Amino acid sequence: MSRTRIARLALLVEDYDAAIDWFRRCLDFVLVEDTPLEDGKRWVRLRPANGLGAELLLARAANDEQRSVVGKQGGGRVFLFLETDDFDRDHARMVAAGVRFLEEPRVEPYGTVAVFEDLCGNRWDLVEPA
Repeated sequence: MSRTRIARLALLVEDYDAAIDWFRRCLDFVLVEDTPLEDGKRWVRLRPANGLGAELLLARAANDEQRSVVGKQGGGRVFLFLETDDFDRDHARMVAAGVRFLEEPRVEPYGTVAVFEDLCGNRWDLVEPA
């Protein structure tokens, strides 16, 4: 049987450097790779500092169609989930870093959760599993 996994997820952004700064400063992500490509493109990979989970591959929007969906990749729904082992610690750190939470933390059957937006407006869940 083959072993597969989701290694990374492409996330459209307006600007590489602004996105790198935001993910490092606000979510404590680590820059794994930033390799220049043709036509001003870059291969930019980030991951959570603990190294667990899939990486983000930042993709700068290159045309009007792509620019029109920056920040809307989930169609207005949460589509990215940042899991933590200490909700209160990470929520407080993220608020102090300027992350915009759209709601107060709440307890659900699956864990403690609150929705936040990244720098482009994509919705994420910060969640500590039950």
